[in-house]
Amino acid sequence: MITKPDKNSTRKKRHARVRSKLSGTESRPRLNVFRSSKHIYAQLIDDLNGVTLASASSLDKDFDVEATGNVEAAQKVGELVAKRAVEKGLKSVVFDRGGYLYHGRVKALADAARENGLEF
Repeated sequence: MITKPDKNSTRKKRHARVRSKLSGTESRPRLNVFRSSKHIYAQLIDDLNGVTLASASSLDKDFDVEATGNVEAAQKVGELVAKRAVEKGLKSVVFDRGGYLYHGRVKALADAARENGLEF
C-alpha cells in the first residue's frame, strides 16, 4: 500500500528545492518565514556567516495582538521584523517563504514588511 506524503514533508522538500537556489548575504539577508498553527516567526539571516541579523515572532514580549495564529498577527510580525531591519540599516532582502504557498499569513507578513521599508 502506497501512503501519501503529509503536508509538512512536502513543504520541506519544496523548501529544500528553493533553498538550493536562494541565499542571504550580509548586505541582502534572507527573510525566512516559519508558521505553525498557533504562531508565526520571521528571521533575517546572513547565510554566508550563519548569523541571524534580526527576528520577530508572535511570541515576542512587545507583541500586543490577542490571537497569534491569524493574518492580523502575521501583519504585525511583518511590521516588527521590517522595523528591526531598518534600524540595523537593512533595506533589501531576499524573501524565503519556507516552502509555504504565498497566500494568507505568509502573504500578509510579506506585504506588511514591504509597507514598512523592506524591498524584495
